[in-house]
Amino acid sequence: MSRPRRFILRMAAFLVVLAVIASPLAPGLWIAFQYNPGLNGLVLGIFLIGIVLIFRQVVILGPETHWLEGVRRHSPPSTDRLRLLAPLANMIGNDLGQVSLSAVTLRSLLDSIASRLDEQRDMGRYFVGLLIFLGLLGTFWGLSHAVGSMGEVIRSLSMDGGDANAAFEKLKSGMEAPLGGMGMAFSTSLFGLAGSLILGFLDLQAGQAQNAFYNELEEWLASQTQLGSVSADEAPTTAPAASPAYVRAVLERTAERLDELTTAIHASHKQTLVLTELVALVTDQLRANQSMITHLGETDQQLKPILTRLVEETVISRDHVTAELKAELRLLARTLSASVDGDS
Repeated sequence: MSRPRRFILRMAAFLVVLAVIASPLAPGLWIAFQYNPGLNGLVLGIFLIGIVLIFRQVVILGPETHWLEGVRRHSPPSTDRLRLLAPLANMIGNDLGQVSLSAVTLRSLLDSIASRLDEQRDMGRYFVGLLIFLGLLGTFWGLSHAVGSMGEVIRSLSMDGGDANAAFEKLKSGMEAPLGGMGMAFSTSLFGLAGSLILGFLDLQAGQAQNAFYNELEEWLASQTQLGSVSADEAPTTAPAASPAYVRAVLERTAERLDELTTAIHASHKQTLVLTELVALVTDQLRANQSMITHLGETDQQLKPILTRLVEETVISRDHVTAELKAELRLLARTLSASVDGDS
C-alpha cells in the first residue's frame, strides 16, 4: 500500500525549491512587504497556517495506512490515533481472520470516509480562496489610496510664484503618496496570488495522497465484500452455529432483507397515494353527477305543472274542435237532406 510519505517529501521539496528561488529576491520582497506591513503580514500568516493544515491532511493518513497494513497482516496496531478508519476498526474488532462485509456496509463505509476526506480538504480550499480575496482587497485599497493622493497632488499644483523648479519639487514630493498606494496594491496582490498558487499546489498533492489512500482502501474492502447470499440450507455446512462470521453473515442478510422490505413498503405507499388520488377523482365525479341529477329533478318539478296545463289545454282544444266539427257535420247533413227533399 502506498504511504503518504512520498507526497510529504514531494511537498517539502517544492517548498525548498521555492525558498531557493526566492532567496535572491529577498531584498525586493522585503521592500514590497514594507508598503503595507499589516495586510501583507496577515497574508503571510494565513499562508503559513494553510501550509500547516495541508501538511496535516497528509500526515494523518500515516496512522490510517499503518493500521490498514497491520489488518491485512492480521496484526493491527492500536486504534487510538485513527480518525478516518475508526468506524471500520470498531466494526472489525478482534475478528481479523473473518472480515466479511456486505455491499450495503461497503457503500456506507466508503461514503463515510469520502465525506471525512472532503471535510479535511475544505479548510485548505478556503485558505486558497482567502489569499486571493486578501490580494484583491489590497489591490483595491492601494488603488483607492493612489487615486485619492493623485487628486490631492493635482489640486496642489500651482505656478503662481513662477518658480518651475519649486513646482517640480513639489510635484515629486506629492507623487510619493500615489506611488506608495500603487506599491501597496501590487505588493499585496503579489503576496496573495503567489501564496494561493503555492497552497493550491500543496492542496493538489494532498488530494492525490487522499485519493490514493481511498482507492487502495476501496480495493481492499471490495475484496472482503460478499456479493452472494447465505441460504438456509448452506448455513450449517458453511459455518457453525456459534461462529461470529456466520452470525455476521445472517445479520447482514437480514439487513438486506429489511432494506428490500423498506423499498417494497415505499413502492406500496406510492401506489396507495396514486389509488387515493384516483378515488378522490371518482368521488368528485360522483358528486358532480349527483348535483346534475338533483338539478334535473328540480327542473322536472318545474316542468310538471307546465306540462299538466299544456295537456289540459290540449284536451279542451280537442273537445272544442270536435264539437265544432260535429256542428258542421250536422249542418251539412241538414243541408243535404233539404236538397234531396226539394228535388223530389
